[in-house]
Amino acid sequence: MAKLLSGAHDRLISPVLIAGCVIILVSFAVRASFGLFQLPIALEFAWPREAFSLAIALQNLFWGIGQPMFGAFAERYGDRKAILVGGACYIVGLLLSAYATTPGQHQWLEILVGFGIAGTGFGVVLAVVGRATPARHRSMALGIATAAGSAGQIVGPPVAQVLMSQMPWQSVFLAFAGFILVSMLAVLFIRAPRAEPTAGGDESMGTVVRRALRDPSFACIFIGFFSCGYQLAFITAHFPVFITEMCGPVTPDSLVYLLGVTSASGLGAASIALIGLFNIGGTLMAGWLGNRYSRKYLLATVYLLRTLVAGAFILTPITPESVVLFSIAMGSLWLATVPLTSGLVAHIYGLRYMGTLYGVVFFSHQLGGFLGVWLGGALYDIYRDYTLVWWIGVGVGALSALIHLPINERPWAQRGMAVATF
Repeated sequence: MAKLLSGAHDRLISPVLIAGCVIILVSFAVRASFGLFQLPIALEFAWPREAFSLAIALQNLFWGIGQPMFGAFAERYGDRKAILVGGACYIVGLLLSAYATTPGQHQWLEILVGFGIAGTGFGVVLAVVGRATPARHRSMALGIATAAGSAGQIVGPPVAQVLMSQMPWQSVFLAFAGFILVSMLAVLFIRAPRAEPTAGGDESMGTVVRRALRDPSFACIFIGFFSCGYQLAFITAHFPVFITEMCGPVTPDSLVYLLGVTSASGLGAASIALIGLFNIGGTLMAGWLGNRYSRKYLLATVYLLRTLVAGAFILTPITPESVVLFSIAMGSLWLATVPLTSGLVAHIYGLRYMGTLYGVVFFSHQLGGFLGVWLGGALYDIYRDYTLVWWIGVGVGALSALIHLPINERPWAQRGMAVATF
C-alpha cells in the first residue's frame, strides 16, 4: 500500500480520488435537495415553516456531531467500514422519511440522515484522499474531491424538482435512498495507506486532539468555519423558498426565461444548481491557490468576499437577474473554504489524525448550519421575512474574515510542540 505514494504512483488522478468523488457527489446531490421539500411537506400537513426547517437544522447539526465520530471510526477500523456505516444510516433515514407524518418523526429521522452525510461526506473521504495523494498534489486533489460536492449540488435539486413533478415527495425520498445504495459500490476502490507517524512518534488520538484543542490557531479555524456552515446551510435550505416568495416575476423577455426557467419556483431550484456549477471552478481554484499561497489569507479573502456579496444582494431589489448574479458570485466562493481549511488542518497537524481533527473543526461548521437553517424558519414564522437571518450571516462572515488572520501556519513539528505532555 505504501507504493501508492511512491514515484510510480506520483499522480493526481487515482482510483481513490475518483471513487471518493462519486461518493461525495451522490451524497451531496441528495443533501442539497432538502430545501425543495419544504413547501410540499408544509402544504400537505399544514405545518409552520419552522417544523421542517428544524428537521433540516438537526440534519446539519448531527452531520457535524457525527463527523469527528466517523473520522475516528475510520482511523481505528478502516475507511471502507466508516463509509458503509454512513451509507446505511443515510439509506435508512431516507426510507423511513418517506413514511413520516409528524414533525417529530421527520426531525428524528433527519438526525439519522445527518449521521449518514457525516459518513459519506468530506471528513472521511477527504482524509482518505489526502493520504492516497502525494504531497505536491494534495491540495489540488482535495479541491477536486470538494468540487464533486458542487457537482452533486448541480445535479441534485433539478433532479429532485423533476421527480417531484412526476411523483409524490415520498417517492422521491425512496429514489434518493436507491441512489445512495448504488454509490456504495465505489467503496470497492477506496484504499489508501495509513499516515506515517509524526515527528513526535506514534501518539494516541486523544493526545493529539487534546493538544489541538489547546492551540489558539485551532480555535481560530474552529470559530472561523462557523460562518461557512451558517451561510451555506441557510441558503441551501431556504433560498429556493425565498426566491419563490420574494423574487420579481420571470418575464417572457428576460434572459432567464429564454434559458428555460419560466417561474420563480423553477428559478429557486436552478439557483442552487447554478451555485454548484460555479463552485466547481471556485473550489478547484482554491485548491490550486492553496498549494502556492498562505491558506489563512486565502480563507480570510473568501469570507470577506462572501460577506460583501451577501450584503449587496439583500440591499438591492430581488429580481431574476440579481438572483442569477448572486448565485454566480456566491457559487464561486461556496465550498472554496473546504480544501483550504482541510489542507490547513493537514499542514499544521499532520495526516495521522486528519479525519478526526477536521471532523472537530467541521462540527463548528455544522453548528453554524444548524443555527442558519433553524433561525431561517423560526424568524420567518415571526416576521414573515428572511432579512434578519441574512444580516446575521453577513455579521458572522465578517468575523470569520478577521479571525483567520492570527493563525500560525507553521506545522507542529517545526514549533516543537510534538513532545508536549499532559
